[in-house]
Amino acid sequence: MKNTTHSRPRLAACAGAGLALLLLAGCGALPDKPARATLYDFGPGLAASAAAANPPAAALPTLALAEIESNTRLDGTQILYRLGYADANELRPYGQSRWSLPPAQLLRQRLRDALSERRTVLGPEESATIARAEGKVPDTLRISLDEFSHYFDSASSSVGLVRLRATLIRGTTGGDRVLGQRTFTVRRPAPSADAPGGVKALAAATDAAVAEVVQWVDQQQRQ
Repeated sequence: MKNTTHSRPRLAACAGAGLALLLLAGCGALPDKPARATLYDFGPGLAASAAAANPPAAALPTLALAEIESNTRLDGTQILYRLGYADANELRPYGQSRWSLPPAQLLRQRLRDALSERRTVLGPEESATIARAEGKVPDTLRISLDEFSHYFDSASSSVGLVRLRATLIRGTTGGDRVLGQRTFTVRRPAPSADAPGGVKALAAATDAAVAEVVQWVDQQQRQ
């Protein structure tokens, strides 16, 4: 008669080893974790260094900066592009790239920093508090962001395209009065036909648009 007492542990060990191999093989077949999206913003900005190198002139009147309005497609954090040579009416998102904040919020931060070099800039709530306490209503700048996309003129040529509308309002005892309204459209070339290239182009276009808006507001408030 064969001795089965010693063979059973060997069979159990073999079965255990086989199960371990199957588990390892199964783990290898599992899908990888989804790739995390790359986050972008407009960079640190050069407003502070520029102000240090070129001290600002006399301060301008206090300004209230309203929250920036935008269409619903720009409310999210997707980085959008248009193929102008194929279908300029279709907005397409880059798959694994995102803005750190919605474009309107990134634009407002940039604009507030630039405007603050020459004046005190308040938010809507701060402006309302001063109006109640001092009876003074500062001028209000309203911005509508209408276009913010990586625009392809061709498969090899693209730009960052920013279009916004600025309205400067002055509150008076007789009601609000529009001091001026202007649309700004800025294009800046993209260094590459991908999300990183679009980000660089849109950051450059935003800075150029902000500079134009600041200059325009300065002129309006001096009048």
